Amino acid sequence: MHALTRTARMTGLFYLGMAITAALGFLILRPRLYAADDPGATLANLVTHGSLARASVALELAMVVMQALTAVCFYRLFRTVNSLAASGIAAFGLVNAVVGLVSAAMLGTALQVSVDPVGDPAATVQVLYLVSLNMWGVGALFFGLWLIPMGWCVLRSGWMPRVLGWILVVGGVGYVLSPFVLYLARDAQVLFDAMAYPASVGEFWMIGYLLIRGVRRKALDEAPTTVHTPTPVAS
Repeated sequence: MHALTRTARMTGLFYLGMAITAALGFLILRPRLYAADDPGATLANLVTHGSLARASVALELAMVVMQALTAVCFYRLFRTVNSLAASGIAAFGLVNAVVGLVSAAMLGTALQVSVDPVGDPAATVQVLYLVSLNMWGVGALFFGLWLIPMGWCVLRSGWMPRVLGWILVVGGVGYVLSPFVLYLARDAQVLFDAMAYPASVGEFWMIGYLLIRGVRRKALDEAPTTVHTPTPVAS
C-alpha cells in the first residue's frame, strides 16, 4: 500500500473513532444522565447509573484521544499540499481536544460530587453539566476553524472531490457562526441546529472517502519518491 494511502486510511480510522465516541457519549449516554430542567433528577441518575456516568467520562476521554490523533494525521496527510493549512488543521484540532478534556473533567467532577457531596450536590452537578455543554457550544468555533483549512486542502490538492472541499468550507463557516447564533439569538434553535448539517455531511463524507478510497490516483502519481543509489566504495 502506498504511504499516502496508508496515511489517509489511518486518518479516516481515527476520524471514525472520534465520530463513534462522540455519538455514544452525546446521543446515548448524556441524555440518560442529564435532565435539563431537573437538577435532582440529574443527581439521581448519576447515583443510580454510576457505571453509565463513568462510561460517559471514558467516552469523552476516548474522543479527546481520537481527536488529537486525527489532527496529527491530517497534518501528515496534507503537509505537502500546504504546510500552513495543514498546521492549521492540526492546531485547531488540538484545541478541540483541549475542549473535550475540560468537558471530561467537568463530567468527572460531577460524578465525584454525586458520590461525595459538596454543598448542594444537585445544584453543583447540574452546573457542571451545563458548563460541559457550553464548552462544546463555544468550542464549535474551533470545530469550524478546523474544517475550513481541511476543505481548502481538499480543493487545493485535487486528491478528493471538489464538492467535498466546498461542503467542508461551508460547514466550517457554519460552525464558526453557530455560537454567535446560540448566544445572540436564543430563540433561533432551529437555525442553530441547521447550521451543523453541512459540516456533518462533509465530515461523514470525508471519513468514508478516507477509509474506502484514500486519495485519488493523481495524489499517488504526484507523491515524491525517494530513490536510493548505492554509495561508491573507495578502493
